[in-house]
Amino acid sequence: MSVFVVSKSPALSGSVKISGAKNSVLPILAGCILTEEECIISSVPPLNDVMVMIDILKKLGATVNYDVKKEKISVCCKDIVSFEEESEDAGKLRASFIVMGALIGRIGKAKIPMPGGCPIGSRPVDLHLKGFQSMGVSIEQEKGFVFADGSSICGGKVYLDFPSVGATENIMLASALLEDTTVIENASAEPEICDLAKFLSKMGVKIQGAGTDTIKIQGAKKLSGVKHKVMPDRIEAGTFMVASAITGGDIILENVIAEHLKPVTAKLCESNVCVEDLGGNKIRVFVKDKLKPVNIKTMPFPGFPTDMQAQFMSLLAVISGTSTITETIFENRFIHAGEMVRMGADIRIDSRSAVIEGVEKLTGAEVRATDLRGGAGLILLGLVSEGETRISDIYNIERGYYNIEEKLKGLGALIERVD
Repeated sequence: MSVFVVSKSPALSGSVKISGAKNSVLPILAGCILTEEECIISSVPPLNDVMVMIDILKKLGATVNYDVKKEKISVCCKDIVSFEEESEDAGKLRASFIVMGALIGRIGKAKIPMPGGCPIGSRPVDLHLKGFQSMGVSIEQEKGFVFADGSSICGGKVYLDFPSVGATENIMLASALLEDTTVIENASAEPEICDLAKFLSKMGVKIQGAGTDTIKIQGAKKLSGVKHKVMPDRIEAGTFMVASAITGGDIILENVIAEHLKPVTAKLCESNVCVEDLGGNKIRVFVKDKLKPVNIKTMPFPGFPTDMQAQFMSLLAVISGTSTITETIFENRFIHAGEMVRMGADIRIDSRSAVIEGVEKLTGAEVRATDLRGGAGLILLGLVSEGETRISDIYNIERGYYNIEEKLKGLGALIERVD
């Protein structure tokens, strides 16, 4: 069992390179199933979730070679022999369900375990299944598995009741080999959707409207192998932006797309944090004035991302005054708040809202990373807490952050990974 040991740190300074986006890598890897030719994906960090997806592809019959040092993966799905996702870890990974759309598109059927992931809310797959059914796919559920028969799949209009990222991705993958047109209405507009669209376009799929609420997809009978570099991880970037703010630091983030960070940047600037676009995919985040409390409401992109809510809760916990966070995406996304209270934070939860009163002093404690982003929030809080903070269950953090402790240490943070 490994833990992160975090001590009160000086103001962070220096530069840090942001990794490729986990939430972009996983659907793109699933998309490799759609072609018999080799795909080469670069800027792929060796995260736990990535390793699980590689395992899933291999068990489906794919040949996968991962150069961890170069962060490059070659995937050849010529010999896909199975439509059944039986990996023991598949049920633990939310994004494993994205394989369903690709298998329906390539083989015409799929058997997938119900997905897992962080315990931040119900996140039902109903939207995925309703989308498939509106395309003519037959769905059956039994003993924790979903079976899809896509022998009668066709294009047409698919309306999503909520702009779900996963459902949008799944329908895009399922329609990639259809020659007729599929239109997704009320689609997710997240940057990761645009990255998947770029990948599929290179393969030969005609896609219009990615990044808007209406996506039009015209597939092809056969798709080609491609080379694709994954976009930077906007959530990792946002986490390091908050790390600079909470410690009163001055850091430069490399390999970022400033456009993707607008919602986070806006709230940091409102709080009196300085964010400067240096060009060349670099931004500078620094503090020169007293920080101010802010109110936040999570929303689908281009609103404030739910994946940055926990990190901002850490920041607001040390800013004098009253701040509020309203969570509209997941009903159980405040589970990390109890761990923060153990460190002295003043946080009150009322249904889907949190009221945070900034305190002058926090004290390190033994806490648990209840989920991926909540765990990152605890690290940030540990950087400004007196004494030592020991964070357990760090496998949750390492699902989405590669070498986070080494990157923070490179900026001057006092953090160690202890086995």
